Amino acid sequence: MKKLNVLLVCGSGASSGFMAANMRKAASAQGLDISIKARSESEIENYIDEIDALMVGPHLAYILDEVEDYIGDNDVKVILMKGEYYSTLNGEKAIEHLMEEMNK
Repeated sequence: MKKLNVLLVCGSGASSGFMAANMRKAASAQGLDISIKARSESEIENYIDEIDALMVGPHLAYILDEVEDYIGDNDVKVILMKGEYYSTLNGEKAIEHLMEEMNK
């Protein structure tokens, strides 16, 4: 499998930074080659050409329509993170959800 590039967008920098770190740990523990960056939603457009998946914090569901516009023809999977793992910053569950979505 080729390296996956994932962008996390959570609105507030701190939680997405922790989430990204926990997901990186979980990915490397599972031997997955995944690059995970956390940025604010205002930066999505700058990364859209480089990513395979965009994971959006559960409280940002309202930006999903805008996100679809940014993505246009790019092959980017948009995943709304689930509150149950987001609230506990559970990187393993987040990676599990990511992989399920990527394999659909």
